[in-house]
Amino acid sequence: MITIGGTGVMVLGVLAAGVLSTLLGMALRARVGTVTAVALAGLLWSLTAIAVATLVPTRAGVGIVPAETRSNSCSWDYGGPNGAAFEGLGLDQRTLNVLLFVPAGMFLVLAVGRWWSGVVLAPLGLALLAAYSVAVELLQLQLARIDRACDVTDMVDNILGAGVGFVIGVLLLPLTRPWRGRKPAH
Repeated sequence: MITIGGTGVMVLGVLAAGVLSTLLGMALRARVGTVTAVALAGLLWSLTAIAVATLVPTRAGVGIVPAETRSNSCSWDYGGPNGAAFEGLGLDQRTLNVLLFVPAGMFLVLAVGRWWSGVVLAPLGLALLAAYSVAVELLQLQLARIDRACDVTDMVDNILGAGVGFVIGVLLLPLTRPWRGRKPAH
C-alpha cells in the first residue's frame, strides 16, 4: 500500500497550488485588472492550501486507521489539547488554525471588491468560508485513513481567522482600489 503524507507533501501541495494559481492570475490580469486577478488567484491558492494542510495526513506512514479506533463524533471540548503543531515556527495549533484562514478572508474581500455586488458577495463569501471550515472538519471525521480529528475548536479558530482576514481585506480596499484596475474596452 502506498501512503502519502507528512509536512513535505503538504508543502509541495501548497507550492504546486501556488504555481497554478499564479498562472490563473496572470491569465486573468488583462480581463479584470491586477488587483482582482491577484486576489482571485490568492483566494484559489488559500482554499487549496487549507485543503492540503488539513486533509493530508500529518505523517506518511499512517496507513489504515481501524474503524473501531477512530472517533464517531466531533470533539465539543472547546479549547481542547493545544500542542505545538510546528515547533520550528514557535506557533501552536490554535494560532496556526487562525492564520490558515486569514488569507482566504482577505483575498475574498479583494476579489469581490471591484464590483458593487461585492457588498453582498463578501459577507456571503465569509459565510461560505465558515461552511468550508465545517466541511473540512466533517471530512476529517469521515476519512479515518488520514488520522485527523474533527474538533469544534478548530472550526471556531478557522472562522476567527477568516473574519480577521475579512477585516484586513476591507482595510486594504481603499489602498488597492480593485475597481480601478482595468481599462474599459474601446
